[in-house]
Amino acid sequence: MPFYSRWSQKVGEEKLRNILEERLNAGKSKGGRPVKKIKREKIIMVRLSKTDHFMIEGKANKAGIKISEWFRQAAKAGKVSPRISPEDLKVFRILAGMANNLNQLTKLSHEQGLLVFQKKCRELIGEIHELIAKYFRE
Repeated sequence: MPFYSRWSQKVGEEKLRNILEERLNAGKSKGGRPVKKIKREKIIMVRLSKTDHFMIEGKANKAGIKISEWFRQAAKAGKVSPRISPEDLKVFRILAGMANNLNQLTKLSHEQGLLVFQKKCRELIGEIHELIAKYFRE
């Protein structure tokens, strides 16, 4: 048992011990910021040019959010179109060649006065252009 020179020292230490025990037994939190439900543990590093950074910073400021939050929202809601495969590129070249040939035939039929042939050529040209436009919309 420790020696106390004053009665107030003993009472003060007992009060302090009681207060600490109450806090531990009460199950209260330690305080501080609460733990987030979803932790953001992964980091992605992105290199940007000055103009890209300036543009993104402007968009984030306009939206009233931080750049990192802007990137998160853009990644969730943004749409990225895949690159055109070499096979698709070949198909486009063939379609473009067909459209070019049809244009030449239409011009020739117009010069020669073949109106029926000219009408069919124009319809085919329109269909080819619609196919190309449809592919790029997807």
